[in-house]
Amino acid sequence: MKQRELYAKWRQDPERFWRDAAQAISWDQSPTIICDTDTSPAGHWFTDGQLNACYNAVDRHVEAGRGEQAALVHVSAMTGASESISFSQLQHEVARLAGALRAQGVQAGDRVIIYMPMVPQAVYAMLACARIGAIHSVVFGGFAARELAVRIDDAQPVLLLTASCGLEPGRVVDYMGLVRRALELAEHKPSKTVVWQRPQAPADLGADYMDWLDFIDGVEPAAPVSMAATAPLYILYTSGTTGKPKGVLRDTGGYLVALSWSMHHVYDTAAGECFWAASDIGWVVGHSYIVYGPLIAGCTTLMFEGKPVGTPDAGTFWRIIEQYQVKTLFTAPTALRAIKREDAAGRFIKESDTSSLSAVFLAGERADPDTVQWVGEQLSVPVIDHWWQTETGWPIVANCLGAGEPLPVKLGSASLPIPGFEVRVLNELGQTLGSNEQGDLVLGLPLPPGCLPTLWNDPTGFEAAYFTTHPGWYNSGDGGYIDEDDYVFIMGRVDDVINVAGHRLSTGELEQSLAGHSAVAECAVIGVADGLKGTVPLGLVVLKAGVTHDAQILIAELIAKVREDVGPVASFHRCHIVPRLPKTRSGKVLRATLRAMAAGREVPVPPTIEDASVLDELQGLLRSVS
Repeated sequence: MKQRELYAKWRQDPERFWRDAAQAISWDQSPTIICDTDTSPAGHWFTDGQLNACYNAVDRHVEAGRGEQAALVHVSAMTGASESISFSQLQHEVARLAGALRAQGVQAGDRVIIYMPMVPQAVYAMLACARIGAIHSVVFGGFAARELAVRIDDAQPVLLLTASCGLEPGRVVDYMGLVRRALELAEHKPSKTVVWQRPQAPADLGADYMDWLDFIDGVEPAAPVSMAATAPLYILYTSGTTGKPKGVLRDTGGYLVALSWSMHHVYDTAAGECFWAASDIGWVVGHSYIVYGPLIAGCTTLMFEGKPVGTPDAGTFWRIIEQYQVKTLFTAPTALRAIKREDAAGRFIKESDTSSLSAVFLAGERADPDTVQWVGEQLSVPVIDHWWQTETGWPIVANCLGAGEPLPVKLGSASLPIPGFEVRVLNELGQTLGSNEQGDLVLGLPLPPGCLPTLWNDPTGFEAAYFTTHPGWYNSGDGGYIDEDDYVFIMGRVDDVINVAGHRLSTGELEQSLAGHSAVAECAVIGVADGLKGTVPLGLVVLKAGVTHDAQILIAELIAKVREDVGPVASFHRCHIVPRLPKTRSGKVLRATLRAMAAGREVPVPPTIEDASVLDELQGLLRSVS
């Protein structure tokens, strides 16, 4: 059935569509209530069903006789080591760690924070939490101590699982130093912190921390616990416009159904085939398509520690594809732009046999047509841009390769909405716009299975963040348009969250860091185009009167401060001292105007501006960075 036919089938009878899709996963108690919209505008799915996420990802494949199949392949370009873990081995490791969590007193509904690099133990930790019904919250290992502390205070975990270090090109990241600082900053204190010791930098644990191997030694393995389909599986924090992270809550049943459906229909990848999402488990892609999605589908999932270039060269991806017979690659455009920059002629691609590869999927940021064309020409496979968000957990708009004949590709478009998602473009008055008219991209309600039912501990913020701008619709926060063929074009964020190489960062958070410097009177951060990362932050800083700092020394201090407060993931390297910022008469900084000027667009003088001459002062600077 082709994608348009599948979509029509969903529109005709959504409840039957998702009831049928739910049969692809294993239930302890099959649901009879498919969707309940009484308690959340987004909807709750399969509300009377019972199941376990870990059982669906691991145990049922062992029971089906595929225990010796590779479930998880770990490749570390940082150490040169690789490891293949079968479904039987994965079951053993996860059950043992789950038993250790239970022996420590962790119960269903308790939170466990996982702050780890890309090692198999991080996957074990996620699945072990799911096995006993604990709620995991993975924090990306590149975040600074303050960011970890904020998440500890919000989630209030009973336990923290971490590692002694992470590995980056040319350096070892001292995780224990970051964890110790975070625990000093946090008001909430987990009862125990468990550390996986890596030989590259083992930590002196002392009495306050517990070695991972001691933690799991001699424990009784834990069996999967049957959970309600609506039970929370995890909290994943994403940046909010205020600088305070939003805890996206993911339920269990709807998420598993959505991921199972997508692995077959969107990614066309089946049990026994190798799926590689070249992301990090700290992001939603890692949750959905390194861990849960491929494993639920019975695929071999590939977990990579390294970079697309420099570990050791721009051929790393292609050699891994050849060695492990990867069928489907999912990565960010940033990674491919980096490879293209280092190897524009595709020499490394030609040196590897990539014939196992059937498609490359791109997400996390807008895919520029040049990169899409280059990759397609070099690999001779479809290159599929698709659009989704941390909040949705799986694709909204995509070219579904498993739905029969693929759709024709339109460069710059993520193709058509997939079943479950009604996509509209609205103007500021909430009116539906016509073909090729740009506005706010919104989604019809209820949202399909797999999307967030609420925010962690913040139902009021949930309503305000997603349903007040356009009542009756979910506001995606992205802008774009739909053409005459129903193809959706995503043009970028309409709020003040910027997307740096697929990582969403709050400009408010970056501004808070800059404003903390003693020399800074006020500041603004905007996203500007970057050839490699898509978007990077640009800081504009106004100094306090009488400050006599050397400009270059001060800028270096500000860059270092943001790196310390937010982390290197912010890619904050551009900062300028300016005499003043453009503001409205009410004192609001005109960030949209600054972004437009930096993008090289002609900007009409806003009628609310306090002093138009400030735009003339900034015009040359902003045009120079575009």
